[in-house]
Amino acid sequence: MKLAVSGKGGVGKTTLAAMIIRELSDRGFKILAIDADPDANLGQALGVDGWERITPISQMRQLIAERTESQPGSYGTFFKLNPKVDDLPDELSLRKDNIKLMVLGGVAKGGGGCICPESTLLKALVTNVLLFRDEHLVLDMEAGVEHLGRGTARAVDRLIVVVEPGRRSMDTARHIKSLAADIGLTRLSLVGNKIRSSRDREFLEKALPEFQFLGFLPYEESVIEADLDGRSPYDVQSSLRDEAEKIVDQLLREVESDG
Repeated sequence: MKLAVSGKGGVGKTTLAAMIIRELSDRGFKILAIDADPDANLGQALGVDGWERITPISQMRQLIAERTESQPGSYGTFFKLNPKVDDLPDELSLRKDNIKLMVLGGVAKGGGGCICPESTLLKALVTNVLLFRDEHLVLDMEAGVEHLGRGTARAVDRLIVVVEPGRRSMDTARHIKSLAADIGLTRLSLVGNKIRSSRDREFLEKALPEFQFLGFLPYEESVIEADLDGRSPYDVQSSLRDEAEKIVDQLLREVESDG
C-alpha cells in the first residue's frame, strides 16, 4: 500500500501520517516512512529516537554530486538524470520497530521550478520507492504534489488530504485535488481533523460533497501537549488512536478491493 498525505500547513497531516504508520507497524507491517515536507517533523511525530539529527537528503551535497555526477552547488551544467537510488532507503533510514524513516528535505526553487541535481535525485528516489519497493509506504508531503509526477501517480494507492473546519483548509484541499488530477492521480480521499463536535463534521461533509471522507479525528488537548513535549501522539491514550485504527482498516479494505 502506497499512501501520500497532504494538506494545508498546520492542519495535522503529519499527525495523521504518524498515526497511520504506527498503527501499521503495530500490526506487523513493514513501513517506509518518507518525510517530504520541508518542515520535517515526521520523526518526532513517530517517536523515532535521534530524528532531530537526521540530515535531509537534499542537503547531502557530496552524495548528490556522486550520484548525479555533478559538482556540488553548480547550476547550468550537465548531470545524470537517472542516478542510482535503490540502496538509499536502507542506507539512510532511521529505524523504529517495523518503521524505516527517511527525510528528503526541501529544494530551493525559483519562479519556474528547479531542474537541478538535488531535485533530480529526490524525484528519482520517490519514483524508486513507489514503483519498486515491496513494503508499505507513507509519504508525508507539503501542501501539493511536488514530489509526484505522471510516472509515479499511478503507483499511489491513495492521496489523503487532511482538512480542518475552515475555509482556507478546504480551499487548499480543492487546489490539491486539481494538481493531482493534472498528473492523473484521482484516488483521493479526505480526513477531517480537529473535530470538536458533530457540527464540525457536518460542516465539512456539507461543504465538500465532492470528496470521500475516510474518517474524522477529534480535537484533543492531550495531542497538542504531546507535541509540545516532543512525544508521539500515538503514545497518548486518546480517542484519536481509535479513529486512526478505523481509518487504517478502511484503507486496507479499499486498497485490497482496488487490487
